[in-house]
Parts: sequence; C-alpha cells; structure tokens
Amino acid sequence: MLSRKQKHILLKFFSMFSVVRGYNILVIVFAQYLTAIYILAYNRPLKEVVFDLNLFMLVLASAATIAAGYIINNFYDSEKDLINRPIKSRLDRLVSQNTKLSFYFVLNFMAVIMASYVSFNAVVFFSVYIFGIWFYSHKLKKLPFIGNLTSAILTITPFFAIFLYYKNFDGVIFVHAIFLFLMIAMRELTKDLENIKGDIAQNYTTIPVIYGERVSKIMLTVLAVLTIIPSYLLLFKYEVGYMFVFFYLSIALLMVFMVLLWKSDTKIHYLILHNILKFIILAGVFSILLIDPSVILNRI
Repeated sequence: MLSRKQKHILLKFFSMFSVVRGYNILVIVFAQYLTAIYILAYNRPLKEVVFDLNLFMLVLASAATIAAGYIINNFYDSEKDLINRPIKSRLDRLVSQNTKLSFYFVLNFMAVIMASYVSFNAVVFFSVYIFGIWFYSHKLKKLPFIGNLTSAILTITPFFAIFLYYKNFDGVIFVHAIFLFLMIAMRELTKDLENIKGDIAQNYTTIPVIYGERVSKIMLTVLAVLTIIPSYLLLFKYEVGYMFVFFYLSIALLMVFMVLLWKSDTKIHYLILHNILKFIILAGVFSILLIDPSVILNRI
C-alpha cells in the first residue's frame, strides 16, 4: 500500500503530466523520429539516423518547448478551462501556478541549452519558437483567424526543426506538411466550437463567437474539401507505399465528419468531431511506417 505522502506525490505527477499533455509529447517525439527515418533522411543508414545525437537533442528540445507551451497555455486558460474542462481542470490545479511557472522557465532553459549543442541557428530557431508560443497564449489565441492560423503553424513547427537540420527540400515533404496543416487547422476550429461556452464567458473573440456556428461549419467544410488536393497528390503523384491506405481512410472519415458536422449543435457533438480529427492525425503518424515496411531491415 502507498503511504499518504506517496499518493500525494503520485497525484502531483499525474497532474503535471496532464498539464504538459505528456501523451501528446510522446506522440510528437515518435512522429519526429518516423519523419526523419522514412521521409527526411530516407537515404541514410538507419543507425546513423537513430543514433544521431544532434537529432536526439533537437527532438528533446522540441519536447521541452512543447511541454513549456502547454504549461503557459494552461496558465492563461485556467479560468476558461473551469467551464470547458472541469474534471481536467481540477486535476491540473493539484499543482500550484507558481510551480507550473517554475517548470515553464526550466523547460525553456533546457530547450535552449539542448539546441546550443546542435548549432547557433538551432538556438535562434527555438528561442523564436518559445517566444511565439508565449505570444500566442498571451495575445493571439483570443483573436479570430490569426489565433487559429498561429496555432496550426506552431503545432507543425517542431517538424521544421528536423526539416531544416536535414535540408531535404523534396516536394513530397511540403505536400505532407500542407495536409497536416489543414488537419490541424480543422481541429483548432472544431475545438473552438467545442469550447464556445467558456470562450464567451472569458471574452475570447474566436471565429464561432464572432461569426457564429454556421460560418464556422462552412469554413470547416472548405478546409475538409481542400485536404483532397494534398491527398490526391500523395496518392497519384508521389510514392507513399502502403500509406495510400491511410489517405483513403482519412478521406472516408472526413466525409463522415462533414455529414456529422452539419447535424451537430452541442458540446458532445463537437467533441466527437474533434476526436475524429485527432484520430486521423494520430493514424497519420503511425501510418508513416507503411511508406516502406521493409525500410528497417534494408537499412540496418
């Protein structure tokens, strides 16, 4: 049996894990390595990529920066989250705001130190990224269009750190990035619909608050239709191996998404739509393995 003190420490750990959304960070770390192995450095020996210390430092710096970003976002959204996510908010509040801010500064400092191992350019990249996350959480998040656009850009930024490191400018990479950007933009707008009650209470001027649910649904429909363009290119213009299964699946799920979207009018409905998009994004990460299943054996 755990003592009271041990239980308290364990609860604090789970609270902090919830604040930094550790599960998301683990997925991003995995996605960065898969992107490096299968897309950005596909022509290099596997060992060279996996055991590249510079890559490891960039991934760790990304993880630390993202964790810090979740902390500062949680700090600014604490009142809104009481309305939109009361259960999660209660768990998050087991750790004091002062402790969260201390972790925020420590994580950002660690990110810059790890980036300095790679290069001065990496330090500049992560310094700008850290500032961008803070400025988004402090100011831009409350603005319609700009907030959604900035959020989507910041979400895919860690992959640009790896992209710039390998300097691989193949067109297929940009097409993958466009598809991911559109999916994240859809997720952010759907999340705004889901959180409209708390946004109104805290005077957030999001797209659903300013322009209403109908306009938001039209925008989501347009974004969903636009995903057909990168999907078509990846299916018929580039070699993606067995990953074609993912793109056909994502198109089918987006069709379901659009049908459900126009029937949705409650928080639980928008939560379901949000989870559909999260599933597509998560499935996209693991489907990178399908580009060439034999790549591991052939590159050892």
